[in-house]
Amino acid sequence: MPDETTIWRFREALVQAGAVERLFARFDAHLREAGYLAPLSDSSAIARRAVMGWQIVDASIIAAPCQCMTDEEKAFVKGGGIPDAWCATPTRLAQKDRDARWTLKRWRRKNRPDGSAILEIATPVFGYKSHINADLRQNAPRAPLRDVVRRWSVTDAARRDGRELGGLLDRENTGSAVWADTAYRSQKNEKKIARAGLASKIHFRRPPGKSMPAHRGRANAARSKVRSAVEHPFAEMEARMGLFVRTIGIDRAKGKIGIANLAYNMKRFVFWERRATVA
Repeated sequence: MPDETTIWRFREALVQAGAVERLFARFDAHLREAGYLAPLSDSSAIARRAVMGWQIVDASIIAAPCQCMTDEEKAFVKGGGIPDAWCATPTRLAQKDRDARWTLKRWRRKNRPDGSAILEIATPVFGYKSHINADLRQNAPRAPLRDVVRRWSVTDAARRDGRELGGLLDRENTGSAVWADTAYRSQKNEKKIARAGLASKIHFRRPPGKSMPAHRGRANAARSKVRSAVEHPFAEMEARMGLFVRTIGIDRAKGKIGIANLAYNMKRFVFWERRATVA
């Protein structure tokens, strides 16, 4: 097993070369060559049914070490500047992450046994945000392929989820629906989905100051059963892989989170390859 420095240098070389995105695309091509995805050049009805699936978009906060800064230094960093005290000490500047941001991680509100609502809990978190588009189902020629990350991006933790939807939509996916939670519901996103020729299955929001209409509540419950599948990649990377950003800067954070997405897809490929072999 190589030591930590060897792994860090290898990952740093990948980041500096901008190779993580190309490796991710290369492995996607490997899935096609292995028969788990139909070739893009094949436009037959059989091939279109083979890649038919549902794309689910979601985001998760990836924590990073908190930065000890004064209020004045925070104001400089938020404005895109660098405090003078940091410039005078290059070693100190090298250890300051100026790209990560604070945000509030809100926990689901629950009701007491008597029906009264419990106050929502919001926990402050510092770090980055991983945005993914996961394929729920791929009825491939070789074997079914599920829960695979097809598109991804990385931003600071304060970035709104809905602003990343346009870059996450998979035009190659012949599935007609896009599933997401209420953070992605907006008029702009609905137009983006319509222009892409897809159907919106985004959760409905509760009207301000009013209760959720019964028919929309039932629709959200039905959509949650499908959308919940996107939590599997996040659970795998955060719980089993222990994903935590200890690097400095968003470029290195993208490299680390991108490699985690690639490693997750590799694990899913091995899992379905074994099942296909046994069958």
